[in-house]
This record gives sequence, C-alpha cells and structure tokens, in this order.
Amino acid sequence: MTVCFTVPGQPQGKGRPRVGKIGQHARLYTPAATVAYEGLVAHAAQQAMAGRPMFEQAVAVNLFIDCQVPASWSAKKQRMALAGEVLPTTKPDIDNVVKAIFDGLNGVLWRDDVLVVDCRLRKRYAATPRVRVEVWSVVDPVATELPLETFADLVPPASNDAEADVFGTIPPRRQVEHSR
Repeated sequence: MTVCFTVPGQPQGKGRPRVGKIGQHARLYTPAATVAYEGLVAHAAQQAMAGRPMFEQAVAVNLFIDCQVPASWSAKKQRMALAGEVLPTTKPDIDNVVKAIFDGLNGVLWRDDVLVVDCRLRKRYAATPRVRVEVWSVVDPVATELPLETFADLVPPASNDAEADVFGTIPPRRQVEHSR
C-alpha cells in the first residue's frame, strides 16, 4: 500500500517542550504552534488514508520539504532559489520538520513512527510552501534489495592472517613512536 499527500503551508519544525507552572508543580507541555501543525499533518494524512487501515509493518518514507522563498530577497535571488541555485540553509531544521510530521502521523497513518525503516529527505525552495509525503509498505526488506549472491565477490575468502580484520582488508593499528 502507498499513501501520498501534501501538508499545505510553510513547513514547521517540532518545537521544544516548554515548562509551565501549575500551582507548586512544574509541567512540560508542547507549544501550541507545534500541536496545531501536527493536527494539520494528521488531518491531511487522514484524508489520504480514506478509511484504509493503518500501516502495521515496516514502512519507507519520502519527504519533500518545500520552503517559501523570502519576500525580502531581490527578484534575481528569488529566481535563483526557485531554480535550485540557492538552497534553504535556514530554519526550520530538517530533522525538526521530520519529527513534527512523524509525530502528527502517529495513530493516523501508522501506530508509531518506530515503523519507519527507510527515509529520504529533500529541502528546497518552492513557489508553494508545503511538505509532500510519500509512505509505502516495506513488506520484505531483503526481497526488495539485491540478492545476497550479488555480493559474494565482495566478501574475501577466509584468511588465517592474524593481522586481517573480519573482512580481511584492514590491519590493526600499530603503535607509532613519536619523536620529541
């Protein structure tokens, strides 16, 4: 099964937990902006699922994070950004966007984001800010890769050489005397 959907709007990273005081007790809470964004992610995923059951086995994910080009930039720099010549090396951090997306998908698309075994990410500028998400089942990861026999010529024959490592290629470090 494959599910593809788009989360509209400027990508947001997962905010750090905040500490609030209730009476004499301190309590951690998730910032309201993060909760709202995770809700938007969950809504988009729920529409894409269209009543299908959640993923229960290993999944792979592609995330295409399309950031808004700053309006304060010159027209030339904006064109360069849209052409991929200028890359978004600013907030939000790509790992925080992944956390926000994955946490928003918990309980909607999959039971928990621990099911993600492969993930490809791309962050670029685009005319329309959004996050495009593709998720598919990885039923048998070994079967989707090359057969093990393909790699047989890469594994060296067994060696009795005491200085060879497990693969017979790298000798152990030797003590080097340093002159002073």
